[in-house]
Amino acid sequence: MRERPWLRGIRRPPEPLLGDRRRALKAALHPVTDAVRARRRLAWLNEAGMRIGTTLDLRRTAEELAGFTVPELADGCAVDLLESVLRFQEGVHADDGTDTPELRAMAVSEIPGLDLAPDPVGEVSVYTADRLVRTCLSTRRPVLVSRMARSDFDAVAPTPEAAVLMRRAGVHSYLAVPLIARGVLLGLADFVRAGSRTPFTRADVALVMQLASRAAVYLDNARLYGREREHVVTLQRALLPRSSPSTPGLDVSSRYDPASDPAAVGGDWFDVVALPTGRTALMVGDVMGRGLAAAATMGRLRTVARTLMALDIAPERLLARLDLAARDLEEDQVATCLCAVYDPYGGTFRIASAGHPPPLLTGPDGTASFLDVPTGAPLGAGVIPYDPVEYPVPERGRLTMYTDGLIRSRTAGLAARMERLREAVGSWGPDDGPVCRSVGERVGGDRSDDAIVLVAGARPLGPRGEVYVRPLPPDGKAAGQARTAVREQLVKWGLQDLVDTTELVVSELVGNALRYGGAPGELRLLRDERLSVEVSDSGPDLPQIQHADVSDESGRGLQLINMLCRRWGSCRTPEGKVVWAEQDLPARPGPAGP
Repeated sequence: MRERPWLRGIRRPPEPLLGDRRRALKAALHPVTDAVRARRRLAWLNEAGMRIGTTLDLRRTAEELAGFTVPELADGCAVDLLESVLRFQEGVHADDGTDTPELRAMAVSEIPGLDLAPDPVGEVSVYTADRLVRTCLSTRRPVLVSRMARSDFDAVAPTPEAAVLMRRAGVHSYLAVPLIARGVLLGLADFVRAGSRTPFTRADVALVMQLASRAAVYLDNARLYGREREHVVTLQRALLPRSSPSTPGLDVSSRYDPASDPAAVGGDWFDVVALPTGRTALMVGDVMGRGLAAAATMGRLRTVARTLMALDIAPERLLARLDLAARDLEEDQVATCLCAVYDPYGGTFRIASAGHPPPLLTGPDGTASFLDVPTGAPLGAGVIPYDPVEYPVPERGRLTMYTDGLIRSRTAGLAARMERLREAVGSWGPDDGPVCRSVGERVGGDRSDDAIVLVAGARPLGPRGEVYVRPLPPDGKAAGQARTAVREQLVKWGLQDLVDTTELVVSELVGNALRYGGAPGELRLLRDERLSVEVSDSGPDLPQIQHADVSDESGRGLQLINMLCRRWGSCRTPEGKVVWAEQDLPARPGPAGP
């Protein structure tokens, strides 16, 4: 080797001195390296805050946690949550003594090519007494196996088959951490590393515990969100009718779809009320506002509406009374309402609206059109009266009522949504499943409000459903003619057992019409599930039962009707009023024995 003259006189330091200098340089760079690692970990945790908890959905949040940690932190990750958390109930407190609560697998993430056979997502996780996960749950502390021995695989894997797969995949390090938020155990997450990757260290445990703490808060927020929504929806459903009454000549179906946001669930309601003489009242309403306050207001308005409708009040008069009730509410809320009364014997709907979207009438051929119903002011606005309209409904025709949540959209205009609704209603067929569900699915869209669909289809009356109508003269001959007509018609219907009682009832009704109503107008007999007798007159005053003294020669007619009939009542009409009485039909004899 050629000598370099400029190096003459420079002596190489001894080897021990060089080692001291290297150690000094390494010691000087160590704080810098630690600072870089700390900044990277903080940046990673900050990124976790942006990528985990983007929704208030438990399953989605668990999937985000598992997906974020693979492959940056681990080669495989599984997230399990407590069954009680998935039901939006409380988790397990640290001091309640619970050892191994039941968990369900919610999310799994693995690097490509790594098949570890974890518990299937959605299934209950199996934790035997010798599994390390059980230790993590019972102690609420992380469990670290930095370098796994052969016996550790059976304590980590859910099954012996999974333990074999983990060994073949080269898994060599394991870490499990509990998911605890606000002092409550929600579940756990476990991680594995395989191949040439470095094992988990104590520093990794500290980092993962910070991540798990943040993720647990996001999961707990999702649980609280789901619990609030469940409470509001439960209250809403409890305030809605659970079943429909008997509706002669009408097939009624309904569907309530709550909003996904608990703050958006509120005041949508409907009701179906069976009225005397076979008529049916249908009501759909929407309280303006959201949340528990709107649901409570809805419950009160529905109770008032049902009580008033039970008094057989016409739709326009019902809305006027509801307006007064809405103005008395402390919350100062307004509501919309659509009321329709169906007469199966006349085949007509009498409809009145208080600021509600118009209903649709579908013919037997599937042609659907919006009805022109005068839109009155919303309930609580103090602007009355409300104008009713009557529409004939052909046999097999359908009336569709709904709330505005069905046609609201962030991306489409109201006209386009209403046209979509009209097409969905008209295109429905019996092979498409339940009509209300089919209509809601076909309308679709990005609904942000709860919605109700109520469909009433006209059908022929049952084999026992018949009607008899006869005009009555405006003089004293009316009572005799009414009794004769009742006797002849009941014999034709095979109701001889009711002839005597019904003759007495119709005599009293006609007598009241002659004395207090000016003159009787029409007699109507209705037979379906019960026998109804109606007598109309032009008088404005509704009859009331009065106390009669022993010496009084009158005043006992309504008392007799009240004792002899199942129920009786009266309602106003545009021409005056109708007084009616109902009787139960006699039981048919059963088949003769052998």
